[in-house]
Amino acid sequence: MTEDTAFPMIEALSQYHEMTPALVYIAGLLIVAWLAYLFASRVLLTVVRALASRTQHTWDDALVKNKVGARLAQLVPAVVINMGVQIMPGISESLEKLAMNLASAYMIVIVTITLVAALNALNDIYEANPEARKRPIKGFVQLLQLALMILGALLFIASLLDQSPVILLSGFGAMTAVLLLIFKDTLLSLVASVQLTAQDLVRVGDWIEVPQFGADGDVVDVELHTVRVQNWDKTITTIPTHRLISDSFKNWRGMSVSGGRRIKRALNLDASSIHFLSDEEITRCKRFALLTDYLTDKEGELDQHNSKILASGPAEIDPGVNRRRLTNIGTFRAYVWQYLRQHPQIRQDMTLLVRPLPPGAEGVPIEIYCFTSTTEWAAYEDIQADIFDHVLAIVEEFGLRLFQQPAGTDFSKNACKPVA
Repeated sequence: MTEDTAFPMIEALSQYHEMTPALVYIAGLLIVAWLAYLFASRVLLTVVRALASRTQHTWDDALVKNKVGARLAQLVPAVVINMGVQIMPGISESLEKLAMNLASAYMIVIVTITLVAALNALNDIYEANPEARKRPIKGFVQLLQLALMILGALLFIASLLDQSPVILLSGFGAMTAVLLLIFKDTLLSLVASVQLTAQDLVRVGDWIEVPQFGADGDVVDVELHTVRVQNWDKTITTIPTHRLISDSFKNWRGMSVSGGRRIKRALNLDASSIHFLSDEEITRCKRFALLTDYLTDKEGELDQHNSKILASGPAEIDPGVNRRRLTNIGTFRAYVWQYLRQHPQIRQDMTLLVRPLPPGAEGVPIEIYCFTSTTEWAAYEDIQADIFDHVLAIVEEFGLRLFQQPAGTDFSKNACKPVA
């Protein structure tokens, strides 16, 4: 049926009501727009998804994942309506203008959300790059999305009101102070995101501690407004981005990059068990292969020093009081140091100390300070446990005792002893 015969038949419907032809035209236009949308969303998008799945590139997969094509397909019916209204006969000028304004406003909304989805796809493509962990751009992408949504909202309102967006912008200029107050957190987060990225303070995957927020775990996402941390108990802590700049936090990335994780732990020795080594005890200590060189060098050093003291002093001096002697605590420290030096899972190129700390009410602390050759948590704990298992078990070989607060059983045992 040709256009010349179709239009008179539709116009003839005006005998029932003067608005009937216009309603028929509008219904037909809506049906055409709906069919166009079905074609774009069902046929074209299916072909695009099939092509994207067969390529080796990842950028097209990111576009499909973020539904950029699906949002573009929603633009088709608006274009059809916008063009169809202009050629539709028998429609009033006011109705035509209203339909075009609504279609334009709808197109602005679709274009805006499509651009937002495209930016999400761009961020996904960038995050596939290994360098993205060092320089995340998600915060900047979200800022750009916010600007697009604000611009889209202005154009949407201008289209509905059939006014120039410049007029609306001039009105917003007078509300600058109010806008700064509304977007205060956004502006603070923007500045914080720039600082975090420029100074490389936080990356996705970093282990950070933020005591103010109870956060202790891995960074899983860095956004414009928030940084999300998955704690070791698998809970999620959300931290405002600007608080990482205004407050202090600890980043353990340096430990991970160095390849060594620190052991810093002390064991307390009973001060009453510390004494000079007798000749018999020195002989017994020579059984340890790790102490052979230490004892040989130390005995030579002490003999040389003592001979000078005794030779230069008066005859009545007591050699037992004035000469230097080996102690069991010093020999024990030397043994632990040599043990760590020979340990295959301790970094020898990093700080290694076995040092006494100031004595106190809980005895004399001997601190082990070294670094393991792995930063993996479970392996680190195993290495640390093995070291202290050995040290705690060997301490009695040097005539030393560990300090321990008396328990209830200790008092009960003493209470049950008969009085002599």
